[in-house]
Amino acid sequence: MAQSELPSGPPRLSQAERAKVFDKACSKVAKLYFDPAFRGVNWQQHVAKHRENAISRADPVEFEAGIHEIFRALGTSHTGFFHESVRRVPYRLAIGVTCTRQPKSDSTLWVVRDVHERGPGAIAGLEPGDELVALDGEPIKSDSPPMLPMGTSVSLQVLRSGNPVDLKLAIPRPRSTKQPYSEPQSVVQKLLPGGVGYIKVSILPGLIGIDVAKEIDSAFSAISASNALILDLRGHLGGGLGVLRLMSHLTPHRLPIGYTLTRKAAEKGLTKDDLPMLDRLPKSKTWGILGLALRFGWRDPSVAIVSEGLGPKKCQGRIAILTNEGTVSAGEMVCAFTRERGLATIVGTETAGRLIPGSGFKVGHGYVAIFPRAAYITWEGRTFEGQGIAPDHHVHWSIEEHRLGRDNQLDAALRILSES
Repeated sequence: MAQSELPSGPPRLSQAERAKVFDKACSKVAKLYFDPAFRGVNWQQHVAKHRENAISRADPVEFEAGIHEIFRALGTSHTGFFHESVRRVPYRLAIGVTCTRQPKSDSTLWVVRDVHERGPGAIAGLEPGDELVALDGEPIKSDSPPMLPMGTSVSLQVLRSGNPVDLKLAIPRPRSTKQPYSEPQSVVQKLLPGGVGYIKVSILPGLIGIDVAKEIDSAFSAISASNALILDLRGHLGGGLGVLRLMSHLTPHRLPIGYTLTRKAAEKGLTKDDLPMLDRLPKSKTWGILGLALRFGWRDPSVAIVSEGLGPKKCQGRIAILTNEGTVSAGEMVCAFTRERGLATIVGTETAGRLIPGSGFKVGHGYVAIFPRAAYITWEGRTFEGQGIAPDHHVHWSIEEHRLGRDNQLDAALRILSES
């Protein structure tokens, strides 16, 4: 897929134009946001309170930031407001890296924890344990994770074992302005000592997920002789329908997984048993997309998700999943499914609690409003937005162990599997 041609940047709008964009964005939320109670926020009052301040901001960056903060008051993941030039996105999506906040003397630092293969961060030479110091010469603040511009190069200074290291990050343009991210290697597999299979899934790109589904199939084929599996979802960045194929490999059976439910469907009183079923991924892009469009394209996007029934594998029944605070979205769907069905043991730290899907809506002059149109609910009726999935075995990542060449979370998972 060719990369999108991006506009040079947000336009400078008149106040009347800003007001029109603002009103359209906020009305989309009022009409389509999944929760009619707006998670306890009086949306109409909140919008009225901040409207004049937002539309008075002539500077495009300040205008975007102002509306973004209004949206963020809803407190849900995948919620915000940005221009399609996507100059700034969260660092983890821009460079394929996740960090953890670590105290150091009288301050707090962002310390690199997960570096996904072939991502911009890995290519630039970032390593777990690196302490982020400065971006293009400006100190990196500890109160919020850094935002990085896509389609550019930036200078990053880190401390590595106490020594300053200067790196140059080449961040590509995103393939999609609606879902801007750099794409690291999606799936990595190998055999560990004792014949234990290891599969790491960093991201599930593509709305339909046909390509990544084939990568997942290949990975499971490569470890088919293994009678145990470690599925590494640490720092998992999320993704699309390819997650169905990943979950389907963890059980031989066709099992209900969960469902999405829009506000409209909820207000109609629909239940999971009333929803159309997504129980397989298409094999080809052209016919697959057409088939999905015919099945779901003209419907409310509420849908029930069921595993594909791919048959038995030697590793099933002895699976450990590695998680941390950077495990989000589709990765959390996998954890929730395996937890409810008793398919795996979860090792590491609690996931991010960002399991609700977001939808993008164009609101004029290149601006996009993003917010959840549908809730994600597990088959047993659980939601995890704002509260992640706790592991069965809490094991915190150790920088000290990493510097000695050991992965203490992986070692713990291997030990747990050997005792099962």
